[in-house]
Amino acid sequence: MIRYSEYLMPTSKETPSDAEVVSHRLMLRAGLIRKVASGIYNYLPAGLRVLRKVERIIREEMDRAGAQEVLMPAVIPAELWKESGRWEAYGKELLRFRDRADREFCLGPTHEEVITDLVRREIHSYRQLPLNLYQIQDKFRDEIRPRFGLMRGREFFMKDAYSFDVDEESAAVTYRKMYDAYGRIFRRMGLEFRAVEADTGAIGGSSSHEFMVIADSGEDAVVSCERCEYSANVEKAECPPDGSERPSSPSPGTPRKVSTPGKRTIEEVSSFLGIAPGLLLKTLLFETDKGDVAVVLSGSHEVNETKVKNHLGADWVKLAGEERVRELTGAPSGYAGPVGLSVRVLADHSVRGIACGATGANEKDAHLVDVVPGRDFQPEAYADLRLVEEGDRCPRCPGPLRFSRGIEVGHVFRLGTKYSKSLSATYLDAGGKERMIVMGCYGIGVGRTAAAAIEQHHDPDGIQWPVSIAPFEVCVLPVTMKNAALVKEAERVAEDLSGKGIEVLFDDRDERPGIKFKDADLVGIPLRVTFGEKNYEAGYAEIRDRKKGETVRVGISAIADRVCAELDLKRKECAP
Repeated sequence: MIRYSEYLMPTSKETPSDAEVVSHRLMLRAGLIRKVASGIYNYLPAGLRVLRKVERIIREEMDRAGAQEVLMPAVIPAELWKESGRWEAYGKELLRFRDRADREFCLGPTHEEVITDLVRREIHSYRQLPLNLYQIQDKFRDEIRPRFGLMRGREFFMKDAYSFDVDEESAAVTYRKMYDAYGRIFRRMGLEFRAVEADTGAIGGSSSHEFMVIADSGEDAVVSCERCEYSANVEKAECPPDGSERPSSPSPGTPRKVSTPGKRTIEEVSSFLGIAPGLLLKTLLFETDKGDVAVVLSGSHEVNETKVKNHLGADWVKLAGEERVRELTGAPSGYAGPVGLSVRVLADHSVRGIACGATGANEKDAHLVDVVPGRDFQPEAYADLRLVEEGDRCPRCPGPLRFSRGIEVGHVFRLGTKYSKSLSATYLDAGGKERMIVMGCYGIGVGRTAAAAIEQHHDPDGIQWPVSIAPFEVCVLPVTMKNAALVKEAERVAEDLSGKGIEVLFDDRDERPGIKFKDADLVGIPLRVTFGEKNYEAGYAEIRDRKKGETVRVGISAIADRVCAELDLKRKECAP
């Protein structure tokens, strides 16, 4: 039992002006966190209790899946990151510094290099594999725009695990174990989530899944099929060829140049020419580490830069600036077209269905009409290069795709030999032949998961914690501290519940009942046992369910049994 009067949990009625999302506002108001600097927070006692509960669930499920806990340093020598090739590639989010001997280091945002270095020194034989190591540790990423409290901070707690296998088949088994463990973790936290196909991004590897907590405030768009289990984030979501064929009518004549003075946008050009936006061949020019590339797609669609990068196998892509567009086309932006263009041309599948289109003429104030893909220009390849849209056909079945919002709380990757090769992590197989270790990595944001739980579980009065990660399970609240007998009985019940292993906050503050009620709701304690004077005199107290908003009157002698029963039901709701 913890006495509120002795506990540091400074609640507030005021909404902080810099808090943009619900979880940030409520964690500040409920006295869970306090800001130190941009994206850096103190965790107050109740906030830390939540984090420790999240960590406990993670540890139990990681251990159950056969992973072993280690702890790696937060400070990493530059040599390891240079060896992997990420020292420059990672960008400014990597906080670099020098020690007194002028040696370069960084604060670890992730630990692929460190763990691979450990394994290459200690693992030499196939008999030592598979191996799965994890840690829960402080990380730092120097985000350009930290925001949303614990959602996108610079310093944060993360569970990162790394698996090591003899081949891809064994690695797939480990990946599935981790995937299943993540499902159990988030179900035990009482979260509604989806595992979605995702791009591997800066971590690299062959495939990955993000675990998204569904919430209207989510930063990420989640694409899901109405008929099957297909889900992906918007960067990864596939757009299959629509199967449309070019009409069998005679092809139009050669392309004709049409004056389009001042018409640059899809809307302006389609309106001026009197054609649908979908018949425009939109041409976008990209600079990449593989050279300049033109991407052509239907004017009714938007390009997906991640798909372009992945198709090219490029490390980076960016839209060409105005000056580069002029160099490549001889015209300002808005007039580019694939006909006669002297750079590589890629076309989205949507271009195949355009039998007679219009496009930029690579000349200011001019467009071409009667353009036929494959006749007037020949793409190097047709590929899926666009962003998926609401109502598009699912790539796995005929069902339509729908959008929702999600908060990424976990990510699992199949890394393959990306880091094994760069860091020379090998083993000897049964025949004595040296082979590359096959890796996977698996992350969960601890603080982000707690914040995501609030985004999904709150009401106008405050947080509604799932019982498995609530800072306390029960708040025992005497409405007045002036009635000694009432307080003594309330304290006896609180101690009785605590003796049964229940986490109890005893609100012994000399405050008005309304303040105590509001604070209990704000902090989000699942059950509240209230001792009012009239009920106490009649031998009763009230039990209020924070989530349901329901209050029942229970005899004082039956309170412990009723609270235990209610908590058992809530724990079953968080069963894996």
